[in-house]
Parts: sequence; structure tokens; C-alpha cells
Amino acid sequence: MITVDALRTASRFAQAPPITSLRQAKSLWRRTAFLCHSHKDEQLAQGLARMLWERGWQVYIDWLDASMPATPDRRTASRIQDKILETDFFLFLATSNSMASRWCPWELGFADGKKSLDSILIVPTREGASIHGNEYLGLYRHVDHNTLGNLVVRPAGGGRWPEIELRVL
Repeated sequence: MITVDALRTASRFAQAPPITSLRQAKSLWRRTAFLCHSHKDEQLAQGLARMLWERGWQVYIDWLDASMPATPDRRTASRIQDKILETDFFLFLATSNSMASRWCPWELGFADGKKSLDSILIVPTREGASIHGNEYLGLYRHVDHNTLGNLVVRPAGGGRWPEIELRVL
């Protein structure tokens, strides 16, 4: 689990990365990811994006995309689907807000039907004693901090496969 405090701290250092597009990131061999999250968790999304950027990833966040419609509609859904398909990974930032969202489970369902299961990663969060996520999120691999503080990917369902450091995926 990644603590909400760790994401908030990382967001304080969030700066615009020098890469401005997914196409440019791919040309530089950076991993790309679509970040599914609740817009109520803007600060947490920025913190996670910063943590990943430091590890060589480029993260797509929909509200930073000037081409997104101001009011969600069919074009919004189509654009989100395109970005999910365009990126290497789909990340689901599991918070109480994303679990209550109407869009986030829809995005996860779309990704599940279109992407390899290995490219779907859940980022469960913890705030105090509360751990955010539903049982169906256990179907996917998840991102965690290991004892050294590195971001790692752990197997789905708490399996016994070794952890993989995030930067080497």
C-alpha cells in the first residue's frame, strides 16, 4: 500500500515533466501509463505521477489534457478509451473517492477488456487505518512500497511471485 501522506508529499515537488506528449515519451523509451483516479484526488494523482516520472514513466492525466471536453460526454469517453489503448499501462489509484466514482470502474472495465492483465496495475492507498479498494481489485497486480521504500509491483491476489521493482517493468 502507498500512504496518502507519501502521495501528498510527492505532489509538493510535482513539476511539469520535460516530456509533453505520450508520443514523445515513447520515442525516448519511457513507459507510459493512463492514470485512472477521481478528480477529487488531484493532489494524490500529481504525487503518484511525480513518483513514476522519477522512475522513467510518463503518466497521462485527463484533466491536464487541453483537448478534453469541458463537460463529460461521448467525446470524453472516446478520448479516454483512446488514451487507455495508447499507453503501455493502466493504473487505478484506489481511494475512497475513486471507489465511489462512476467513471473509474467504467475505465477499469474498459481496460480489462482491451489490455493485457499484466499491464493493469492497482495502486491501493492507505490513510491511517483505512485501506482503500474492493475485492475485485485483487484480480490485478498492484503497486506497493517495499521495505526499502522502492515502488514495486506485487502479484494479483497476494500470490507468492517475487516483487518487481517498478522502474524495470
